[in-house]
Amino acid sequence: MKKEIYLIADTHFYHKNIIKYCNRPFKTVEDMNESIISNWNSVVKGNDMVYHLGDVALCSNELLSPIIKRLNGKKYLIRGNHDSRGAIAFEDMGFIILRNPPIQLKEYKVVLSHIPLPDMQIPAGFVNIHGHIHNVPLHNVGRERENGFFEEYPKDKYSADKHICVSVDVTDFKPVNINDLI
Repeated sequence: MKKEIYLIADTHFYHKNIIKYCNRPFKTVEDMNESIISNWNSVVKGNDMVYHLGDVALCSNELLSPIIKRLNGKKYLIRGNHDSRGAIAFEDMGFIILRNPPIQLKEYKVVLSHIPLPDMQIPAGFVNIHGHIHNVPLHNVGRERENGFFEEYPKDKYSADKHICVSVDVTDFKPVNINDLI
């Protein structure tokens, strides 16, 4: 069976406030967690590869480890701004840590990162696949967020056609096949 490559970001397992911040359609973190796990496993099979582009969870290792072990596929992680636990902890849960992001997948002409990259850091002919901005359009992040986002991604430095967000908030809470993105 052919290995597929999937991408996902911003799962925020056990992060109660993310439900409110991003208007996620869940009543509890347990409901959110179980939905993401179910959605993930409905598309990712055992030998598939999944690149998680950061912000896995806001909880203890003891709460997170059983969730990660339930997720199908070989899991690679580019740590996000909320992924403060050590690399060894993530590796013990089943992630392979990608230590020098951004990561280029040359055969797909993509650059993977957590935070959107400025256009000048994206090689010619490549697209930046990222998370971090959740369900807010790239050029509206600084203006529309009320939950502490004050970042600006001006149009002259961040072209919409060079960026694809794979936050669960815009991917129906499941990983997306790389072939469907490019």
